[in-house]
Parts: sequence; structure tokens; C-alpha cells
Amino acid sequence: MDKKAFLLHGWEIGYDKEDWYPPLSDALKGVTAEQANWKPEGAPINTIWENVHHLTFYKERFLKRLTGEETENPPGLTNNDTFAVTSVEPSAWEESVKKLDELHQSIRDIIAGYSDDDLERKVPDPVDMWLYSLILHDAYHTGQIIQICKLQGSWPAKRSFGHS
Repeated sequence: MDKKAFLLHGWEIGYDKEDWYPPLSDALKGVTAEQANWKPEGAPINTIWENVHHLTFYKERFLKRLTGEETENPPGLTNNDTFAVTSVEPSAWEESVKKLDELHQSIRDIIAGYSDDDLERKVPDPVDMWLYSLILHDAYHTGQIIQICKLQGSWPAKRSFGHS
């Protein structure tokens, strides 16, 4: 498997193709705005929605760097700021999930057309390294989202998965 195929495989299984763990799109499927905004009382954790905003922020930064629209993060913004949710309306939740999906697919489409030289282009870090970091980042936050769903009782205690 060449580098691009390896990275695209990771990009797909992290978001919309089940493998050793549930993909992010499955973890978000059927989650309501109320569930997305829930966390155990007093718990020092981020909500599902906050995690989605955080993932969206970094995918959007990466996409803008791939397209040349942006070279640096917006000034004055901290990592904690990337979790902020501005509206808890159900329509805002649906829009958040839709935006995350669109960003993911747009990045996939661009990477699918890249050569090895394109993957090594610096934006400012090499594209391939940043993409790999985003794959791991998605997996990490997918686990957090599933854990929150389990605490809510909205995720099965036991679940079979598609890896053979």
C-alpha cells in the first residue's frame, strides 16, 4: 500500500468506514442537540457538541491551508476556544454535524488527487504528517464522544463491529 492509500484508508476508517473501532460518523448518528450538549453534572469534560466544534476547527484550518486560503490560525485563538458552542438550537447541531461531514469529504477529495510530492508539501507542516495527526485526533475525540454516549445510556454497552 502506498503512502496516499494508507492515509486515505485511515481518513475513511476514522470518519465513515468501520474497522477496529466505530467511525466518527457512526458515533454522531442519531445524536440529538440535547444529547450533544449534555455532560455529567460538574464533570470537567467537553460535550459531544464541543468536541464536534473542536474537530471542525482543525479540519477547517487544514482545508484552508490545502487550498492556500490560510497559513496561520486566527490570531488570539486558543485551543480551548475551539470547543466553544454559540447556539444550542437543534438546527445549529444539525448544521455543526453537516459542516464537519462536508469538511471531511472535501479534504478527502483533495488528498485523493494528490501525488507523493503534494503530500510532502509544507502548509507549514508536511501535508502527510498533518493528515496523519488529524486521523489520530479524530480517533481520540471519537472515543470521548462514545464514552459520553455510554454515560447517557445512548450507546450500547456491547457492540459488534465489522472488522474480520
